[in-house]
Amino acid sequence: MKGYWVSLYTIIENQENLIKYAETVTPIIKSYGGIPLVRGGKYKVYEGDNFSRTVIWEFPSYEKAIECHDSKEYQAGWDLAKETTVRHMQVIEGFSIE
Repeated sequence: MKGYWVSLYTIIENQENLIKYAETVTPIIKSYGGIPLVRGGKYKVYEGDNFSRTVIWEFPSYEKAIECHDSKEYQAGWDLAKETTVRHMQVIEGFSIE
């Protein structure tokens, strides 16, 4: 089954840090087979909390998504933004009804 990163940002105190993080980690995530599905953009909240930014990456497998997140390269990239950014981040296994 495919794997997904779902990140819901609640606080972004420094946009420059977030931009540096994104520029650094995008090639790392892609090297693990990650494909960006959602990165910000227009949104409308119908129920629940309002998250200022939503990011979703798709991976070839749940295992690959975990491997990427736990890699030293990705963690070093996250260090660029983690002191000025608060997010809910989950790695989720996909499913199929077929």
